Amino acid sequence: MQKVQHKIQEIRNQKVMLDFDLAELYEVETRVLNQAVKRNMERFPEDFMFQLSKSEWETLISQIVISKTETRGGTQKLPYAFTEQGLAMLSGILKSKKAIDVNISIMRAFVFLRQYALTHKDLTEKLNELEKKHNKQFKDVYEAINYLITKDRQIEKQGVRKQIGYKTK
Repeated sequence: MQKVQHKIQEIRNQKVMLDFDLAELYEVETRVLNQAVKRNMERFPEDFMFQLSKSEWETLISQIVISKTETRGGTQKLPYAFTEQGLAMLSGILKSKKAIDVNISIMRAFVFLRQYALTHKDLTEKLNELEKKHNKQFKDVYEAINYLITKDRQIEKQGVRKQIGYKTK
């Protein structure tokens, strides 16, 4: 499952997997995967699959440190990104035993990431609550310190100094 998780990217604020990564997992050529998808395009609306723009692809290359020739054989076609729904749809058109096993692993990875994100969100909210609580406490302390400082200054202005420390005999 970790192998799958590392292939999940975030593009256009969506968790997706790229066609060449899927082809590697399914143990088929990228063009074979894309041909199967093109024969069934009515199953893949834009919220299931989209093609990366040139700038998205260049950004992704720099982020994950891969070369175009390493992953794409030097072709000029931009990769397709499949959302979780698109991956589920792939299981309907790729019916080999390998495709079924890989899709199960992919779905488990997406579920794990979703659960992790929810847990992370809960932790973030709890930290924000603690910060608000402690900021109020610190605000009270700062107000008390400021009150004492201003009170001492007022006493000094009046010419009466408050003795600090121990009285000596």
